Amino acid sequence: MRLVSFIQVLLLLAILAYLSLFTLENPVPARLPLPFGRGELSLSVGMTVALFALIGAAYAALLLLPPVWRGRLSLRRERRERRAVEERLTATLQARLGAIPTAVPAVSLLPGPDLPTPGEEPSA
Repeated sequence: MRLVSFIQVLLLLAILAYLSLFTLENPVPARLPLPFGRGELSLSVGMTVALFALIGAAYAALLLLPPVWRGRLSLRRERRERRAVEERLTATLQARLGAIPTAVPAVSLLPGPDLPTPGEEPSA
């Protein structure tokens, strides 16, 4: 799909280049026929080139608008989904942490000053 848009933009640039050459070679007014055979519009060639350049720019903007719009919508959807997953994970973690019994004081199994080392007899 991007290839088609790229080719269309190149085509519009080629038309603009052709109209620029036409402007340079023909300084006379250009007569553009109006739709439905209702006469013609007489403009200078420079105005005609500017008009077609604006039409081409609007067309190129319309070609670029749908991919940008889809990208923004998908980014917004991904953010919403990520936020929902984070909330579920937070709720699950809080539930699991709440289910853990209170910590029992740890008993040291290492010999210390009060405990005899293995193989020794306790001193009374």
